[in-house]
Amino acid sequence: MHFLSEVIEKYIGSHSEDEPELLRQLTRETHLKVVQPRMITGHYQGRILALLSKIIAPKNILEIGTYTGYSALCLAEGLPADGSLHTIEINEELSDLQRKYFDQSPFGKQIMQYVGDALKIIPQMDITFDLVFIDAEKKKYNAYLDAVLPKVRSGSIILSDNVLWSGKVVEPLQKSDKATEALLTYNKRLKDDSQLETVILSVRDGLTLSRVR
Repeated sequence: MHFLSEVIEKYIGSHSEDEPELLRQLTRETHLKVVQPRMITGHYQGRILALLSKIIAPKNILEIGTYTGYSALCLAEGLPADGSLHTIEINEELSDLQRKYFDQSPFGKQIMQYVGDALKIIPQMDITFDLVFIDAEKKKYNAYLDAVLPKVRSGSIILSDNVLWSGKVVEPLQKSDKATEALLTYNKRLKDDSQLETVILSVRDGLTLSRVR
């Protein structure tokens, strides 16, 4: 679903920061080689993630859902020289493609890849994260948040992608639609949780920005 007209979306993109060439190459290769290339973050949202990361200047970043690595490369732009980004992807077939582009970037040595179930990996991490990006299995968003909250501090930022779910969050809920049901619960939880300050940004498919109080 387009929440804005394509003309407006094109104008927004053309008047925002240019997409780095390496990310253009990654986009092309994703569309050529990977199933469901529409899942890639893309130019406009990628520039938002990069700018937010630069504003926050996080020492440690956690990403749940790497896909082909586009969003990780955007988030890494805000890392200090001694910072690190830890990104988790359940599909091991994407690891080589991710690493190819990570190593071509200035951030290759700062990006740590993990393959497997984030809910098993995160509890084993002895790291406090300043910035978290959740963009994986929608039905597990509440479980991801439960796993993440012990790993953040006051002032940390949690970003959650696809929270508008192609507009399904405002349509009659189908009993079989567990993803939308989970997102409805998740969005309400973020709004009601006194530990968090939250706003939904109408960026692409919805991007929630939550700050830990």
